[in-house]
Amino acid sequence: MSSVDIAKILSTYLNNSISRAGLRFLLRRDKSSKKTLVEKALEDLVEGKSEYKSISSRVAKFIIKTTIKRAAKVFGISYEDALKTFELPYARRALSSVMKGILDFGVRRPFVPGAPFLVVWDYTYRCNLRCKHCYIAAGAGNRPEMGMDERRKALDILADAGVVIIAFSGGEPLLGPGIFNMIERANDYGIYTAMATNGTLINKEVSQKLVKAGLQYVQISLDAPIPQVHDEFRGIPGVWEKTVRGIKNAREAGLYVEISMTITKMNYDLIPQMLELAKELCVDLFMHYNFIPTGRGKEIVELDISPQEREELLKMLVKVTVNKELQAASTAPQFARVSLQQTSTRNEKLLAGHFYRYTFDSNVEPIAEFIGGCGAGRAYIALEPSGDIQPCVFMPIKVGNILRDDFEDLWRNNKVFRELRDRDLLEGNCGNCPFKYICGGCRARAYAYFGDYLAPDPGCIYNIEWWNRIISRTIEVSKEA
Repeated sequence: MSSVDIAKILSTYLNNSISRAGLRFLLRRDKSSKKTLVEKALEDLVEGKSEYKSISSRVAKFIIKTTIKRAAKVFGISYEDALKTFELPYARRALSSVMKGILDFGVRRPFVPGAPFLVVWDYTYRCNLRCKHCYIAAGAGNRPEMGMDERRKALDILADAGVVIIAFSGGEPLLGPGIFNMIERANDYGIYTAMATNGTLINKEVSQKLVKAGLQYVQISLDAPIPQVHDEFRGIPGVWEKTVRGIKNAREAGLYVEISMTITKMNYDLIPQMLELAKELCVDLFMHYNFIPTGRGKEIVELDISPQEREELLKMLVKVTVNKELQAASTAPQFARVSLQQTSTRNEKLLAGHFYRYTFDSNVEPIAEFIGGCGAGRAYIALEPSGDIQPCVFMPIKVGNILRDDFEDLWRNNKVFRELRDRDLLEGNCGNCPFKYICGGCRARAYAYFGDYLAPDPGCIYNIEWWNRIISRTIEVSKEA
């Protein structure tokens, strides 16, 4: 069954007045807890509660329990195992968001949730490093940031909208005022909290404070197994040792640790050594970060790797993952396509991307088309230190401000978001590609190189002619200079 067939069946089932009324009912908020009825029902089922103060709670519990039992039967698992999926509050928020997405946007390829699954919050412009590729040009100038009351208000808005995950980034988020309090506050809402950091400030005390505040996931940037290469890229001598020490401290504290490597021509040849170092450090995940020439990255555009190099890199990451040597991921949306192609002849097929790694023993393309590759403005957004909202941290297009605009209205109706969600609007090979619903190309790369987020992604092996245009243009500029 294709994704089109699945969409038609689900649309027929859900796009009737009774089903939509049921969704609206389950998405009503419980007055006492401020959670949706579906979240509250799942919480009560998980905790085995049997006493209810309202008829609505009883009805919601009955609907959810019946639905889980039917789903468990379809997937061949027990009701108890199916219920375990929702033991954690952010899993319940995710289901609520999926249901709201169906109600607001219908069943579509790729899927659009009722609120961003992920908000990358650039919490501060402050930073103790000066990285060559920094998308936000952190540490430069005296730019306005939200005060603490405004930050708390912004978090409340995100929570009320149903955001599932907040990743605090920057700048260096550990230099932002009140960061531990904000992590704790987000956890109180049932939001999954993560942090992207350079790791240099994570001593044993800080790592324990992060755990106590409720942080669950830490992404630490490490760009080479060789100190001199990392230090040159990060702009400060001697930071490699501090970063590695921060990784070890985070691991010892019990945090889920991902190391991210922004790959350019400076470190491309060091990838095999870097993967070995990741194994030695016993990290939970290795992440390849796609270089995007924005912010300070505009100054080193010549360091971008070619589409052929990126393709070989993604194949390498699939190989180490399927061989169970290391869990690997990539922010390049082509990773989903490559993972499917590289495992097409295996009994166990891999579907991998930035936020997910799934294995299946059957055709996974219909599922892949709903997950959808690039999530800019569709599955996630960026929140800047000033409160400005962007589709992605690498796509500096202001669509509104969280303190001045209606956040939920922006999510539903903003023109930029609507266009990014519609893969039929993509231009060139990205628009004609059979994998456009699985991948969609990196919209931030298209915007950075061509000033058009609907243009082809020049980093893809299927867009070589667009990459050659960039090379030709770079040569012409060099001759003029």
